[in-house]
Amino acid sequence: VSPVDSYYSVPDHIFREYDIRGLAGRDIDEEFAYRLGLSFARMLPAGDAPVAVGRDARLSGEPLQSALMRGLMEAGVDLLDLGMIPSPIAYFAVFQMQLAGCVVVTASHNPAAFNGFKMMVGQASLFGDEIMQLQAAMQQPPRRATRCGRREALSVLTEYQRIVTADCRLSRPLRVVIDAGNGPAGVVAAPLYRALGCEVTELYCQPDGRFPNHHPDPTVAENLRDLAAAVRAQGADLGLAFDGDGDRLGVVDADGAVIASDLLLLLLARAVLKQHPGATIISEVKSSQRLYDGIRRAGGQAIMWRTGHSPMKAKMRQSGALLAGEMSGHIFFADRFYGVDDAVYAGARVMQMLADSGATLAEMLADLPATAITPEIRIACRDDVKFTLVEAAIRHFRQQGYEVIDIDGMRIRFDDGWGLLRASNTQPALVMRFEASSAASLQAARSVIESWLSAQGVQLFNDG
Repeated sequence: VSPVDSYYSVPDHIFREYDIRGLAGRDIDEEFAYRLGLSFARMLPAGDAPVAVGRDARLSGEPLQSALMRGLMEAGVDLLDLGMIPSPIAYFAVFQMQLAGCVVVTASHNPAAFNGFKMMVGQASLFGDEIMQLQAAMQQPPRRATRCGRREALSVLTEYQRIVTADCRLSRPLRVVIDAGNGPAGVVAAPLYRALGCEVTELYCQPDGRFPNHHPDPTVAENLRDLAAAVRAQGADLGLAFDGDGDRLGVVDADGAVIASDLLLLLLARAVLKQHPGATIISEVKSSQRLYDGIRRAGGQAIMWRTGHSPMKAKMRQSGALLAGEMSGHIFFADRFYGVDDAVYAGARVMQMLADSGATLAEMLADLPATAITPEIRIACRDDVKFTLVEAAIRHFRQQGYEVIDIDGMRIRFDDGWGLLRASNTQPALVMRFEASSAASLQAARSVIESWLSAQGVQLFNDG
């Protein structure tokens, strides 16, 4: 890396609400990672606590991590090099060791050609305006310290396993299949779950940054096909899938059926509320009304909040919530844990809940009312248009007398259900979702919003 001490141009589109993410080698290269290290150092709290640095399994990760660490050290920051890890292991190190923060080189569930950075300053995720501040700092001449920071290679996996196994003891052994999607989470999950007494079958647990078997995103049903087949073939109690950096969890039941993330959150909420009556549980605007109604029936306080792992963590700290979760598979436990999205830990809590219940996951969900519900529907929409369009929709439907929740886009209450329209924070797209007591009511609600979009010139071709 040979930086030039002058104005440095960075591509705007890779600085996102929750992290930095783009094509490795084009948007993000070693020069970028080096500059990021120098600039991120300015945002750290005063003191001499080190920063944890790690990476996922992507082929571009090691050179980017090396350049990042060089920038941090030239800025005078001491480092703990965690090597290749799931992102939540870096979060664990921050809390467990009272570190100044962390940076993980990862593009999460994105394809292999992408890479990026997730960051914490102190014990809080870096997001929103702070990421914009980091972008501005990177465009300025670098500041180097008179003292070069030190680097220490460190593994915290033994301590992590010790703490999680002590916390998540199982009342009976389970048979579990895990699919790590060739990300780093399987290296952590497999020995940990065996230490809990489980019989573990591994799928794609060898880290491979090319992701040769399937895309590492457990929210896509197609990516869970092999897991579901293995669960049925093994007669397992459940299957657990992890994304490319181990912070998203996908679950299939003993029959190989995918458990929707919002309904999984409801089951976990019921378990938490047995121990903590009246506790606050948070989810997002895309989640089913069955989740929010179910939390209240179980005696909890339900909060609907903005989509995104960073806003969710911030709201947990502000509200004192013990549990939160998103449709994307991020599950956050502040009950007995650190309030971070750790899919390996969440999987252990799912198994503990299942072992204690004596029922299958399907049986635990059997008391929920049946509803008609869509998956997330994404419609292509330019980044420079999508937010303005949603604001216009909010104004229009309020003028029409609809009850609108606008904490993250527009969630309209209909007589027999709800509909959502929001701008994606990660793609040039609009996101819709609908739920109602019947297919006819759902279609009626969907027609109300889609008719308005059509009148604005939006082409309603979607990817799902």
